[in-house]
Amino acid sequence: MMDLPCIKWQDYVAQKWTVLDPELKEKFTTLLEIDDVFKCSLTLTTQEDLDFVQSISAAYSVQKEAQQAAKCRERGNSSFKIRDFTAAALHYSQGICVAPLSSEQLPLCYANRSAVLYHLQHYQDSLEDIDRALKHGYPSHLSHKLEDRRTQCLRHLSVDQKGKDNPASKNPTDGGKGTSVGPLSFGICPQAAVGFSPEKGRHLVAAERIAAGEVLLHDRPYSCVLIPGMEEVQGKRGRQDAEGGVEHRRCHRCLTETLSPVPCEGCSYTRYCSTSCQRDAWEEHHQWECSLGADLMVMGVMSQLALRVTLKAGFKNIQMAKEPIRNEHTEPESRNSKPPDPCASHYGDTYRSVFHLQHHLNLHSPCVRFLSAITIATLYLKLSKAGPPPASWDLSRPLQANSHPPDKEGGIGAAWNSELWLMGSAVLRHMLQLRCNAQAIITLQDTGAENSPVQSSREIRIATAMFPTLSLLNHSCCPNTSLAFSTGTHLSADFSESVAEKRSKASGVTVRAAKDISPGQEILHCYGPHSRRMATQERQRLLQEQYYFLCQCEACTLQQQSEEEDGSEGRLQCSSVGGNPQSGLLCGKCKGSLNRSSEERGKGFICSQASCGYCVALSEVNQRLQEIKQDLKKAVDLMERERPGDSEKPKYEALRLLRRTQSPSALSLAETHPLQGELEDATARAYATMGDWSKAASHLERSAVAIGNQYGKESIELGRQLFKLAQLHFNGGARGPALFVIPRVRKLLCLHCGPQCEELQELQAMEDCLTA
Repeated sequence: MMDLPCIKWQDYVAQKWTVLDPELKEKFTTLLEIDDVFKCSLTLTTQEDLDFVQSISAAYSVQKEAQQAAKCRERGNSSFKIRDFTAAALHYSQGICVAPLSSEQLPLCYANRSAVLYHLQHYQDSLEDIDRALKHGYPSHLSHKLEDRRTQCLRHLSVDQKGKDNPASKNPTDGGKGTSVGPLSFGICPQAAVGFSPEKGRHLVAAERIAAGEVLLHDRPYSCVLIPGMEEVQGKRGRQDAEGGVEHRRCHRCLTETLSPVPCEGCSYTRYCSTSCQRDAWEEHHQWECSLGADLMVMGVMSQLALRVTLKAGFKNIQMAKEPIRNEHTEPESRNSKPPDPCASHYGDTYRSVFHLQHHLNLHSPCVRFLSAITIATLYLKLSKAGPPPASWDLSRPLQANSHPPDKEGGIGAAWNSELWLMGSAVLRHMLQLRCNAQAIITLQDTGAENSPVQSSREIRIATAMFPTLSLLNHSCCPNTSLAFSTGTHLSADFSESVAEKRSKASGVTVRAAKDISPGQEILHCYGPHSRRMATQERQRLLQEQYYFLCQCEACTLQQQSEEEDGSEGRLQCSSVGGNPQSGLLCGKCKGSLNRSSEERGKGFICSQASCGYCVALSEVNQRLQEIKQDLKKAVDLMERERPGDSEKPKYEALRLLRRTQSPSALSLAETHPLQGELEDATARAYATMGDWSKAASHLERSAVAIGNQYGKESIELGRQLFKLAQLHFNGGARGPALFVIPRVRKLLCLHCGPQCEELQELQAMEDCLTA
């Protein structure tokens, strides 16, 4: 898991803890303040630790290399020849990022990428690459090619502009449905308020009745980090032969997806969607991260995110955030009044809200605390050796009496003396906070083949972020909210739409009510373990391990009672949903439902029909389910690897594998079983690629039954499945079925994604066509 340090570093620190002197172990374990933990970890961090990081970071090199750039360009040329322009653009972009500024490969890659962008009709981006190629020394005897392409791009842009300016080309009946609503604003809606209690901490409650679908809050991350190595799926944007994961396809600041990234001039890893994002990131954090790129890979996403939060905040903001806590410790006990607890208040999207998130120092195990502390101390020492302190850490304030770092031979240079240890302490604080407050940024990724007539997608995790306001929401295994993430969104500085100042390009999250919420009711979202996806005991175990609380939400309470009454708490993972005690399996003889055998608990299943009484061993059930999953995976892989011009053979082979899962055996899957839903979805996709819309729709309808049973009749998962069904009906000319399903899809997408989502615009276009 890239959020945590790499395994070699984890093992190294674990061994360091094992051999640590018992007295030092005792001292470290009993420390109650993060400042003291960091000071202690600095005294325990040695040059040997820094050298070990250096040795393993060699495998994560971010150096620019002309030879590697040439290889990327060659791969791009190969993709270009077969007209796979998206893959070619990715290869050329990678060549641009790894090419040294003085390398002849840089202008060549820019020139080649401009050709690809021209074919993809990204004319403005192509023009910009033409300028970059010439700026970096593109061979003069070939420059006429670029000038010809420039002329063609300008001609296309001129035609496009005339089309936009032509009133006859505008649709007067559009009603604004396809337009954006302008800048999103961030903050909490007026119908909700921040509450506090010792048991729940800060949380959000409804001050008034909130209807399902209403926006509860918009928030943007205080900072975020792309997750390296998270490969995007195959298909439209994720070809196997294209370069890498999401870190190669998205801006490292605002997370916007781009085929023409602007590279960092210092390292080969970081890239941006624009020069403005490049400049802002450099000023905020990257000028300090750039030389540490490989080390940050070793230390994991959470360490890097904790560092970014600290660099963005700066010394003065951290000092201001610490003052209430420091004053509370230093005031005489004789005073009757205490200052208000800063952890009980919310400070909008400011650093103070981030600083006072719970870090749970006393709840983390000693090993976790030691790993975090040594990691951050090593990172701090690495940063101190890389150059002078960041500008945001200009120490203009007088020193505090207790602000000197521990004495240490060598190590930190003179410029890093005085109060700069507070930087390391703040990074450690955020590292510990992130173990409970990190939020994954999720986006939908296309999985279908190029130019597929039917949308196929899945959720992928592209980044880890710290959201100041979203962090207010407590967990429920059956939440009353729905989250939608956006990238490259313009956000204004106030929830009121009339205020539009301090706009910036950034990722964001919108939280909507998934159901009606009554006044006084707490607003909750799911931290991961959901009642419809996981058994109660498993959810409670995971939440206890990571978030240090025993979940007693409504879903846990009701399901626990039900499971105890039915004796089903030890049931198989093959059950249909988290709260459903039925197995979702059918008897191979009479098609009755199979239930867990109460006489041989944990050893098998028995048919629910008394006249049948057929029994199936647990091992046989697991083997059959594994066979079905393997055939499903092979079939999906065949379809996702398909390319234009391929023969029909992969499609028929995929269908053969899917049909094999339905062959007679000791058991079969009920229509509500999640695995049956996946099989029907894959079968629908296979028929859709053959143009058999009727059969595809029939199988997708069956898949929707399983999806609705698994995730709920009002879930976004069902909404996305029904959206695909509407596409199938539309493509097959089934006017009645399409018009019947479109309102259901519209309701669910509006509920979870808002009225401006792209799918709703496509639905409207389908409906307009069908009713014309």
